[in-house]
Amino acid sequence: MMRANWDNSYAALLPQMFTRQAPVPVADPQGLMLNTEHAEELGINFDEDWPAFMAGNQIPQGADPIAQAYAGHQFGHWNPQLGDGRAVLLGEVIGPQGRFDIQLKGAGRTAWSRNGDGRAWYGPVLREYLISEAMHALGIPTTRALAAVATGETILREQGPLPGAIICRTASSHIRVGTFQYFAARNDTQALEALLQQARARHYGASQTVEQFLSAAVAAQARLIAQWMGVGFIHGVMNTDNSHVGGITIDYGPCAFMDDFVPMKTFSSIDRQGRYAYGNQPNLAAWNMAQLATALLPLTEDRDAAVTRFTEIVQGFGDIFDTEYAAVFARKIGLTPNQETGALIDGLLKIMADIGADLTLSFRSLALGDAHAHLGAHPDFTDWHARWQAAGPAQAALAQVNPAIIPRNHLVEAMIANAVAGDMQLFHALHTALKTPYAPCDTARFIAAPSPQEAVTQTFCGT
Repeated sequence: MMRANWDNSYAALLPQMFTRQAPVPVADPQGLMLNTEHAEELGINFDEDWPAFMAGNQIPQGADPIAQAYAGHQFGHWNPQLGDGRAVLLGEVIGPQGRFDIQLKGAGRTAWSRNGDGRAWYGPVLREYLISEAMHALGIPTTRALAAVATGETILREQGPLPGAIICRTASSHIRVGTFQYFAARNDTQALEALLQQARARHYGASQTVEQFLSAAVAAQARLIAQWMGVGFIHGVMNTDNSHVGGITIDYGPCAFMDDFVPMKTFSSIDRQGRYAYGNQPNLAAWNMAQLATALLPLTEDRDAAVTRFTEIVQGFGDIFDTEYAAVFARKIGLTPNQETGALIDGLLKIMADIGADLTLSFRSLALGDAHAHLGAHPDFTDWHARWQAAGPAQAALAQVNPAIIPRNHLVEAMIANAVAGDMQLFHALHTALKTPYAPCDTARFIAAPSPQEAVTQTFCGT
């Protein structure tokens, strides 16, 4: 059984906002991973038959499965109809930590699948499970992983036949910038208003005006991207349908964590022009917020005045981001944000970029007192280090803000290869270590940067 306090507010909205859609049953659901701690946080109780519910073969009593409608700009190009092509929202549960969506990803074809099979294989499922939970442990707003199951079916992809899997993920909602765009493009102000009410209630307060909602979304997105930058996270596909109005990380496709610090680093195999490179993420997030502002205009009474005010709000993204970014990186070197600290941060990042230093190891080394081993090859580092020490860093606090371990790409790829071959040991070891990213890690392999032979240069979305 799967017992929870279901209350499905999105499924009670207007019928054009979704299609009622049960998951497509699979041949032989087998559990790969169940996040029992998160289930407790959500107030969900499972019996031993939990894989059947997490695969969609059984529908929990009280659930109301739907596939949500949305649109989006994909690499800058408008697509008026996307939607949940391989995901089914079972519904919402209310537990000790509030209201959360329960969604099965890889649950079969829906009305939005187009030519896709609606399924997923081990690679993207285990990648999203591992990395989303790692992001949560790092303190970064994100969807969470509740479970992963094998389907007992073979999935055909470009690589050939692969073992099928489904991830159950949870979120404060699955409302995207592209969800608003979908209804704005159709001049459906009734659905837009219903969506706005839902988004405000789920994230920022039901009494907010349209302007206040946009301001809150812009600020949340700016904070999120600053946190991404602090750990070297590259989303890889920041389309508006992957941009969450609540300011949480969603849709872990070709994402990756940077090893050597390259400001315009990309990994995604489909990002051939570097649109979503590490250093471009703030600009693209602001662009996405501009698309949200445009989609909200039909809900305003004085359009000209709204355009002026919305433009000011979106243009304010940069100042908010700069403040958040300065705070994130100031903490990473143990200082308070000010002009002198900003110069030290810029100087350190330039040193790291010049010599291709490992981002995670370099900042962690400041806490461990062995920074010269990682950065001493640069002729400016000795001077930088002296200026930093003179500024009086709170060095004892650095280990609490600079992780010892991140889900490095080469380890994630090795984990996937092992899992496909039937060995989940590396997945479980990584998952355990990533739960406490700021604690010393005893497994040297998990901390070390990849060798040139191990380095991953491309990641793939898995569809």
